[in-house]
Amino acid sequence: MRVFTPDEIASSSANKYLGVLVAAKYARLLNEFPRDRSATREKKLTTRAMEELARGDVDYKITARPRGE
Repeated sequence: MRVFTPDEIASSSANKYLGVLVAAKYARLLNEFPRDRSATREKKLTTRAMEELARGDVDYKITARPRGE
């Protein structure tokens, strides 16, 4: 398992906290797609999401949360 430093994540996002949130959301999205279950050495989805975020392959947009009335 590869370890990602905060600097790696922050370089591709606004800060390290936002980067982790984006990667987690992307990993949940990846989990919805069917996968090849025969691959025994498949990377974990969170690792795959962090790698793609660090490479700059993940595009994201920050939206404001709707306020409750």
